[in-house]
Amino acid sequence: MFGTYKQDDVTILLKDLTNCIEPMDTLERERRIQQGVHYSEMLPVEYEPSEQYLRAYFDAVERYASMTADALASVCHKLWQQKGERVVLVSLARAGTSIGVLLKRYFRFRYGVDVPHYTISIIRGRGIDAAAMAYILDRHPAETIQFVDGWTGKGAIQAELYRAVTAYKGVDGRLAVLSDPANLTDLCGTKEDFLIASSCLNSTVSGLLSRTVYRTDLIGPGEFHGAVFYEALRPKDLTYQFIDAIAAHFSTHQQPAPEPAPHSISALEEVERIRQEFSISDRNLVKPSIGETTRVLLRRVPWKILVHSLDDEAYLGHIYALAKEKGVELCEYPLVNYRACGLIRTMADQ
Repeated sequence: MFGTYKQDDVTILLKDLTNCIEPMDTLERERRIQQGVHYSEMLPVEYEPSEQYLRAYFDAVERYASMTADALASVCHKLWQQKGERVVLVSLARAGTSIGVLLKRYFRFRYGVDVPHYTISIIRGRGIDAAAMAYILDRHPAETIQFVDGWTGKGAIQAELYRAVTAYKGVDGRLAVLSDPANLTDLCGTKEDFLIASSCLNSTVSGLLSRTVYRTDLIGPGEFHGAVFYEALRPKDLTYQFIDAIAAHFSTHQQPAPEPAPHSISALEEVERIRQEFSISDRNLVKPSIGETTRVLLRRVPWKILVHSLDDEAYLGHIYALAKEKGVELCEYPLVNYRACGLIRTMADQ
């Protein structure tokens, strides 16, 4: 076990690659990604948020803790109806891990059961960690597995998961998420694109773990995908500050969110419209949703940030702050399914 998660909260099925990978400057990493090097073969230098940005994060935790707890309750209610106390939570590292911890805690709080929780790696274009899946399936029936993440962007990971589970008879590939603005799963807390505060930070709200890594020179046959533990960031670790802040809003009176009216265009149609309007050749450079936009600002090279409004401090205050800090243009745009969308700079001519 490595990282700062507690052993009774999650079993981490990742290989410890601490001191095995040299973090890469964001600009150089972006160049390599766009030249064809897979993102899972490199790690960015971890962003250490400024005081201004941390204030925005803490404000987001306070502002959205209740909404996040409501979304958790809604997801748990649906999972309880479908799988009951036999459910096995399998969160997708790293953004899904803290969400999985919270779901595990809510199951204990609301239903009095202690469900298993594992966190494993899935990588776009590389698939799910086969060694981790074998480990879990050796211990639990296939039909009890429930994959967990924080939110849906445009659905790349959900599509990757559906492809991956075809190799595992009886495993359900649907994601359970708190926020599903892309309208990809019925196992969601809400369809609203709202800020899950953990998306504002990287390792410091994810057990001080890096994003997952898959390189054949570091991961041997039968080994788990890897990650790095940022021990030096321990004084700045906010993992349990976030988890405890949300758990403090658990209530037995929480009700499932009502189903919203359908949007005029689908999420995929909206992404394609944005791609064409801004002459972006690669749809992977279009990152819709508050969570994905936040990630673009934290660890990619942003070109523009589209927002549904330039006057939505309540939902987008942290995005305004980070865009200003990094000198990135904010553009008001008539988004339908999302409140924000990050556009990544094309590096070919840089």
